[in-house]
Amino acid sequence: MNILMLSTTFPYPPTKGGTQVRTFHLLKYLHQFHSVTLLTQRSAEVSDAEITALREQVSELVVFEKEPDRSNKFQRFANFLLEGTPPSVRSNYSPAMQAWVDQHHEKFEVITCEHSVNEIYIRPEFRDKAVVNVHSSVYGSCLNQLQTRTSEYTVRDRINLPLLKRYEKRFCRKFSNIVVTTEDDRAQLRNFNLASKISIIPNGVDFTEFPYRTGDPGGHHLVFIGAMDNLANIDAAKFLTLEILPAVQAKYPDTTLSLVGARPTPEILQLQTHATVTGRVESIAEHLHHATVCVIPMRTGYGIKNKTLEAMAAGTPIVSSDRGLEGLQFNAPIRALRANTVPEYVAAISRLFDDAELRLKLSENARSLIETQYTWERAGQQYLQVLERK
Repeated sequence: MNILMLSTTFPYPPTKGGTQVRTFHLLKYLHQFHSVTLLTQRSAEVSDAEITALREQVSELVVFEKEPDRSNKFQRFANFLLEGTPPSVRSNYSPAMQAWVDQHHEKFEVITCEHSVNEIYIRPEFRDKAVVNVHSSVYGSCLNQLQTRTSEYTVRDRINLPLLKRYEKRFCRKFSNIVVTTEDDRAQLRNFNLASKISIIPNGVDFTEFPYRTGDPGGHHLVFIGAMDNLANIDAAKFLTLEILPAVQAKYPDTTLSLVGARPTPEILQLQTHATVTGRVESIAEHLHHATVCVIPMRTGYGIKNKTLEAMAAGTPIVSSDRGLEGLQFNAPIRALRANTVPEYVAAISRLFDDAELRLKLSENARSLIETQYTWERAGQQYLQVLERK
């Protein structure tokens, strides 16, 4: 089977973010069994060495130069209003990439869109052989940010919300097969396309990058991990540092916190008076292993959270919000402690600080869950089943 994978995000190295990680591991798995051609774009940060490394993982790699978006925000909104395509999708669109797809699509049995922004390249006549791999609902994410008051620009998002609903409904109807990462997203997209097959395929973990810890460090050290230029992560880091941490320190004065992740924004750097801001690190797992508790206080952001899977794989006990645990079974047996308010976070963190046996139980149960349910091999097998039934 010849498979064409479309990814405007360059999926290498598979450590830069959720989109890169998911796309890379799925294409790597598919390439073991079928011919895979990847169409992608390179930005100025992508090196020739990275292109060479990615080429080894596919049958054919076609790379286009990412063109800068020279429009202003008023033009972008006007285009969104008139055309119905969000600026985040339009800014990644490449006419050259579209021309390649139009010219070569007939030689492929399956075309996959790795992230919904790539749906723009799908023509109506591709419907029966096209699959969209929706990493998270754009409408659901915007709605959630407004509901939780975590929106960066509330007025803008209130205006955008009905436009995003119209857009997502329109693009979902272009596909006979849709892939999502959680039940929440499936329920959301089911409203937009009752006829499509919607499959849940969660993310996995690379165990070489996230080995299980060798021991419990004890102490009172908290950690939060994630790309520090992501809006949902910025909100979570600020909530943890400015509201949860002081309340925990009132009970445990020696409590420390590390915010671990690349590309910290000025907002994150301002938190350095309260916490350690690492920036990019060689090993996220090492920081997880040194922490007593990993706190994941996500208040927004749809889709399964790689940070939660990675902390579970590393064996670091977790206290997380419902949003951070989305798509995961965490109660039976107990694999994480749930919290959504500051008092709930303080109570859960305190339990783990005081109970080494509970930390061990969460650590072992969480690692076991990842080993059996959240491997990239399992995700790849499920994805291949979707593609082979096209």
